[in-house]
Amino acid sequence: MFKIMIVEDDPKIADLLLSAILKYGYDVVRVKDFQQVFEEFQQVKPELVLLDVNLPSYDGYYWCRQIRRISTCPVLFISAREGEMDQIMALENGGDDYITKPFHSGVVLAKIHSHLRRAYGEYAARREEPVIELEGLILYPERLELQLGQSMVTLTKKESDIIESLMERYPRVASREALLEKLWDPQAFVDENTLNVNITRVRKKFQELGIEEAVLTVRGSGYRLNVTWIEDSQ
Repeated sequence: MFKIMIVEDDPKIADLLLSAILKYGYDVVRVKDFQQVFEEFQQVKPELVLLDVNLPSYDGYYWCRQIRRISTCPVLFISAREGEMDQIMALENGGDDYITKPFHSGVVLAKIHSHLRRAYGEYAARREEPVIELEGLILYPERLELQLGQSMVTLTKKESDIIESLMERYPRVASREALLEKLWDPQAFVDENTLNVNITRVRKKFQELGIEEAVLTVRGSGYRLNVTWIEDSQ
């Protein structure tokens, strides 16, 4: 059963969507704390999101960008704004479709079904999911997840890219220059400390899996993966 997440601060519209989608046979989660949209997305892991543009504190464009850090699931914007620029903004911030209010519930359901079918069903691209494995450590680059045994952590895109580089280069060193080139546009100025910050975050993700000292600093060169989790399991 596909899970749909509704992010809509108008109770009447949210209730209308909830009722219609449930009748269609989907599992539905309605967000009520609009300060915690991204956190709830991480917990719920929906297959599709219905996202209002006008929300308290942060708008839907902001939350869509946060979702796109970790997921490629369909995001359908719903908004009373009918301007061309609003629709362009929705698409440029990671949205897949734009539905204007007032809407007919049948149209929304048809779009939900269409996007789910395209993303996961009969129209989805048939290909194997890329998986990178090293001594029992498994990286899922498209899911942005890192797994060891029964434990799994969610990554940001940059954390995933760093770990992918380290795993692919192991036991060799991944140079700072190569990491910077993989993570950022070569034309962009990147402060030297920016990579250090991301490496620190990667180390914390390894620690969440119970892995200590997984990333070694090689002075004057870069970073190297240290396979300590095998020793820990013995």
